[in-house]
Amino acid sequence: MSTPNALGLKETSYPWRPAVRVALSVVLGLLLVGMVTWRFLPYYKYSTLEEAVAQKRVVVGMNRGQVLKSWGAPYKIDVTYTDSGVRRELWVFEDWIDSATVKHRYLYFEEDALVGGWY
Repeated sequence: MSTPNALGLKETSYPWRPAVRVALSVVLGLLLVGMVTWRFLPYYKYSTLEEAVAQKRVVVGMNRGQVLKSWGAPYKIDVTYTDSGVRRELWVFEDWIDSATVKHRYLYFEEDALVGGWY
């Protein structure tokens, strides 16, 4: 978008200047690369799932046995099935901070694979 200035020359509005557009493109590109890297970073943090178990960590892709070795038994397990028959489990872990404060951790399984969690 251009507008004439006092000398009659056309002036490009700030967001449409080439240098600004290049800078914005670079920033958005770096943000996208960072988001993709952050999403897949846990997969590369541990060379094997056994290493994660040894460090008492859970990683997407573990099976139930590996999670049990790493974190122990959950407080509660909720089982549901999808319309297509896929078994889904929600494992709830409780961590008591003190006598009045409890922290919950949640893990989500589909069939025998850990697919996500919140803790």
